[in-house]
Amino acid sequence: MALELYWWNIEVSAAFYPALNFLEVILRNAFHDELTSNYARSEWWTTAPPVGDGAFVIDAAQRKLNRTSGHVPTSDDVVAAMPFGFWVSLLSRSNEEVMWRPALYRAFRPGYRGPRRQMHAHLEHLRMFRNRIMHHEPVHMRHLEADRERIYELVEYLAPGATRMLERVDNLAEVLARRPVPYLGRGRNRA
Repeated sequence: MALELYWWNIEVSAAFYPALNFLEVILRNAFHDELTSNYARSEWWTTAPPVGDGAFVIDAAQRKLNRTSGHVPTSDDVVAAMPFGFWVSLLSRSNEEVMWRPALYRAFRPGYRGPRRQMHAHLEHLRMFRNRIMHHEPVHMRHLEADRERIYELVEYLAPGATRMLERVDNLAEVLARRPVPYLGRGRNRA
């Protein structure tokens, strides 16, 4: 049974990859669009640098791109080089005045009207879940159906109608139905 659960954990982790990838790309594009529009420049970070480690992460990405890309990196290159955690950090309390209030709340409209801290918590939860998958850690004990629903909910906030594209490559429902042991709801859905 342990071996069966081990192999299923690998299968379900792989099945989550398209949904997590889709969420990350849609999130970064939506944030970049809103910040570009609000600050009237594609290199919005030069006008409104993120608080905390954000400015350091951007600088490190630019330096790496300068060394490896063979051309002067564009703002799109920099945006694509930013990790998921960077985008989630833009919703932290320390970035509320520079990022959320002037621009990022619009990335979730018209569907989401809740507070920044709740959206940050949802995305942070999924960031930690994503990291568990990418680091080959067990996820079988989680309420994975709820994780899938949250991803779909956030994608729909960011790009209404985009979940139809995701459904074309998502086989999570089938993989989740093959769970060797049922989810019993023990503990919290922790990352």
